[in-house]
Amino acid sequence: MMKHIFQKGNNPSKPTLLLLHGTGGTEHDLLSLADKIDPDANILSVRGNVTENGMPRFFRRLAEGVFDEEDLISRTKELNTFLDEAAKKYEFNRNHILAIGYSNGANIAASLLFHYNNALKGAILHHPMVPRKGMQLPDLAGKNVFIAAGTNDPICSPQESEELKSLLEGANANVKLHWESSGHQLTMKEVKAAREWYEKKEV
Repeated sequence: MMKHIFQKGNNPSKPTLLLLHGTGGTEHDLLSLADKIDPDANILSVRGNVTENGMPRFFRRLAEGVFDEEDLISRTKELNTFLDEAAKKYEFNRNHILAIGYSNGANIAASLLFHYNNALKGAILHHPMVPRKGMQLPDLAGKNVFIAAGTNDPICSPQESEELKSLLEGANANVKLHWESSGHQLTMKEVKAAREWYEKKEV
């Protein structure tokens, strides 16, 4: 089992919110964010199993913006298996998980979508990159994805955000790309936009 927090929600018809932190974060980082998106949903907040200079991450990288592809694939599989186990243990609907990820957490969430068509029902991705180039994506019909991007993001270029959107749309996902004029930081404005999107979609 990966290190995690599970909090049972008070409405079983709501999705389970899978929280995935950024580099150097922990399973406590995004709890307040989940509360802003849907206070009635289950929360499953996970800590990455990889450390880089003592900072938790979800997979290794070779340099800034250069992913260790082999590690990414195996860690994505590990997280997908963990979701299977957690759904059994905590008795939530395995087919009704919405990932909320920031930066490195958004990248592993995107990787779940890229590799497994039944891993997630949808995702809110704050400042994600394209997890893998040149791969055939599974059919993502019926999946709703919100991408929050910064026009001045030094880590994730606007082109990268557009590319991720078009790859997901090419696999039949329903994608909303939301722009902020900020950099790579997670802003309250984009969280508010994500909440509004979520309430319309009721993922």
